[in-house]
Amino acid sequence: MVDRVVMACANDWKSPLQVGSHHIARAFARAGWEVAFLSDPISPAHILKASPGLKRRYSIYRSGGIEEGSVWSYLPAGLLTPYNHSLLKSRWLHKNWNRLTFPSIISKVKERGFDRPDLLYLDSPLQAFWLDALSPTYSIYRLADYNRAFVQTAPAKGEQEEALMRAVDCVIYTAESLEEYVASIKPKRMEFVPNGVDFAHFSKKREMPEEYKKFKGPIALYVGALREWFDVKMVIAAAKALPSMHFVMIGPNENLHFESLPNLHLLGARAWSELPAYLQHAEVGMIPFDVVNHPDLIHRINPLKLYEYMASGLPVVSMKWDELTRLKSPALLASTQDEFISLLAKAHSTEGLQSFAKGYDWSRRGKQIIGLCHTPERRDGSELG
Repeated sequence: MVDRVVMACANDWKSPLQVGSHHIARAFARAGWEVAFLSDPISPAHILKASPGLKRRYSIYRSGGIEEGSVWSYLPAGLLTPYNHSLLKSRWLHKNWNRLTFPSIISKVKERGFDRPDLLYLDSPLQAFWLDALSPTYSIYRLADYNRAFVQTAPAKGEQEEALMRAVDCVIYTAESLEEYVASIKPKRMEFVPNGVDFAHFSKKREMPEEYKKFKGPIALYVGALREWFDVKMVIAAAKALPSMHFVMIGPNENLHFESLPNLHLLGARAWSELPAYLQHAEVGMIPFDVVNHPDLIHRINPLKLYEYMASGLPVVSMKWDELTRLKSPALLASTQDEFISLLAKAHSTEGLQSFAKGYDWSRRGKQIIGLCHTPERRDGSELG
């Protein structure tokens, strides 16, 4: 009998931002599980606001899902979807948006044979309804960030998340700094499962990207979302202070304004398959997060990009925060803007980078999570509050 897992996640399967849940899904597939990977929905409102990646997400919906080996991924569409804005932040919509999907997301998943999965895995509070829509043998909620600190998190979403954390069989959290918060919710079980890296993917040697061939001088690279927690002012200051260094940003830019400088380059999003080449041919990887203005969020981050940079053999310069200090990685940590700029100029050593990253391979994380649900008890069927 093949084990089956339903993974209800915030990001879609083809997102250029391949986060922990994508890698955990691949770990399940390699272990012989059948995987249904379901992402948060789209709605007509996404068209009106020209949401980034909408064309990609809409194509997944219109295709009826994508099959890659034993992974079936799908993205639902609904008349209205929850958001921290106007009527979209209501408690009713946060709990019931799935009733407005066409076709019904619940019916579609059951038709695929996932109505009684061995595991229900969630990382999105918006998909809490699956606990009552399916009959999972075991359920897990993965907390990768302190979500209440995000601007798009409506109060109803925060309430839904905490109810979900109490309802599932186990909450796994990625940063030790999240432990106190998770414990305060009083879940049935909690386990620390940090982020990881596909070491083979990022360590395999690649050719230099075409964009890099026009740059004369060292490259400081950032890969990830460009959002409110990214310190634009500090990166601009660094680019001005180090004019011979090229500052390259890879990732979707939703709302940040960058000053036009000859050594500052926004390349936009790149496919996950292409990222190792960009990392391997840069001189330093940056994590320029705005710790001062977003402390509740950043101090609880176990940064995925840290492991990916190091697996690529790329030295790392980051602003210092609690979780990074605990990791005791080979990254160079700065407390001030001036220190950040100074470290960028002298970050050359690659000693210990790949050996550190190799210890965090996603295959280990997958086995750890699968081990949590080997001898489960069925949930009692009670609905979320």
